[in-house]
Amino acid sequence: MTPGARVQAAIEILDTVIASARDNGPPADAIVRQYFRERRYAGSKDRRAVREHVFAAIRHCGEMPENGRAAMLGLAKEDAPLAGLFDGQGHAPAPIEAGETACEGRLLPTWLENELHPLVSSDEWPALLARAPLDLRVNIARTTRDAVLPSFPDSKPTMLAPHGIRLDTDTRIDQHPAYRDGLVEVQDEASQLVAHACDPRDGALIVDLCAGAGGKSLALAALTPDARIVAADISRARLSQLPPRAERAGATNIETRLLDTPREAEMLADLNGQADIVLIDAPCSGSGTWRRNPEGRWRLTPERLDRLVETQSRLIDLALPLLKPGGKLVYVVCSLLSAEGEAQASAAASRHSGLAWQDSLDFGRKAGAGRLLTPAHDGTDGFFIATGVKS
Repeated sequence: MTPGARVQAAIEILDTVIASARDNGPPADAIVRQYFRERRYAGSKDRRAVREHVFAAIRHCGEMPENGRAAMLGLAKEDAPLAGLFDGQGHAPAPIEAGETACEGRLLPTWLENELHPLVSSDEWPALLARAPLDLRVNIARTTRDAVLPSFPDSKPTMLAPHGIRLDTDTRIDQHPAYRDGLVEVQDEASQLVAHACDPRDGALIVDLCAGAGGKSLALAALTPDARIVAADISRARLSQLPPRAERAGATNIETRLLDTPREAEMLADLNGQADIVLIDAPCSGSGTWRRNPEGRWRLTPERLDRLVETQSRLIDLALPLLKPGGKLVYVVCSLLSAEGEAQASAAASRHSGLAWQDSLDFGRKAGAGRLLTPAHDGTDGFFIATGVKS
């Protein structure tokens, strides 16, 4: 591919990413992979260059652009050599015309700036879109971090998570023996800390209420092989990924439970008053993971945020009857928005007199009833984590 053809390919991919963001479809990285699966002629240098164009444009455009060309023109306004590739030669994009729409370079959509937690000052905003490292969680039910570290020569221990390893952003580990043998799992450091916030004990009944593909259930199983872990979710596709992952990790104490909306309470009734820990890793804006999915800024709208906040509240209300007296509720969102974190925890305490939030964590920064981790301050994805006890 010529340099101009690479730019045109990026424009075509961006058109699909924009449509997918509008329709809540696949993420940008999946769209890039699919594009090149259908174009086997593109070499590795072509794929790398096109991907860099795509994600540079996504990070540059805080607001969703009209189309892929507008996204790339936003970059071209500040990059003369890139603008020169719009010459219409061969497979290159057509020449730039006067007055063409180009996306404005900004970090965040305007409406979201005031939704961020006050701890996330404008000085921290660039870190929200910087490329994230690759973090691994060592499966301590099978090995130790010290034993695994030599297998990854360019790695280093994570600073906060005691069983984490940090690698460079572009490291591929899917064919690494330690990964194939279930000794490590891909998991951001902040996500690893959620399992430690649960402080699980052997023999406990733990309900992972929004288990998804089971990353946190697996982390809990590694910490407490003798606990009973019920991994529940409403998504059959996501939950079906957990059993093979558990088999690879040697985790035999996880059972899955597929729930139907709005019958979740009925389908969990047999656990009422029995759970020692209920973990709610709630659906959220994903604003803490924009480093990995920068087009997430385009997917979020005020209306969608309102729906997410309503869902989070309902999940807290669903979780509390499951807990025994003295049981622990752990509420988590990979979000940096006040409405999903500090305000959500405060509202829950107002609704439920029997719920007492406790500042029992020693990482991140205090944010109301919980703790906030951010890319700039902690070097992790953005997470809000709060722990409480039911009286």
